[in-house]
Amino acid sequence: MNPFSQFIAMAAPQGQNSQQSPFGFVGMMVLFFGIMYVMMIRPQQRKEKERKAMLAELKKGDKVLFAGGLIGTIFLINDKTATIKVSDNVRLDVARGAITALITDDADVSEATQA
Repeated sequence: MNPFSQFIAMAAPQGQNSQQSPFGFVGMMVLFFGIMYVMMIRPQQRKEKERKAMLAELKKGDKVLFAGGLIGTIFLINDKTATIKVSDNVRLDVARGAITALITDDADVSEATQA
C-alpha cells in the first residue's frame, strides 16, 4: 500500500466546492484589529493624555526628569521651552516636550527611568 494513499483519501472529494465564506475572513480581521486597539493603541493614548496633563501642570520649582536622563529644577517655564537649573550657576533651556516625568522624591527617579 502506498503511504500517500491515506492522505489522498483524507482530501476533499474532487466534485465538491470547499470555499469558505468571505465574511469569516472579514470577521477575523475585525476581531484582530479590535484586540490590537484594546491591547496597544488605547493604553498608549491614555499614557499620552496623562503626560499632556502633567506638562500642563508644571510650575517653577518642580523637579523634572528629561528624555536624555537629565534631572533639574524648573527655573522658568513658558509654552514651548523651560529653563531648568541643574546646578548653582548652570541653567539650561530645553524643549518642554522633552520632559518625561515630574519627580517628587528620589524613589520616583528609579520608577520613571524603568517605565
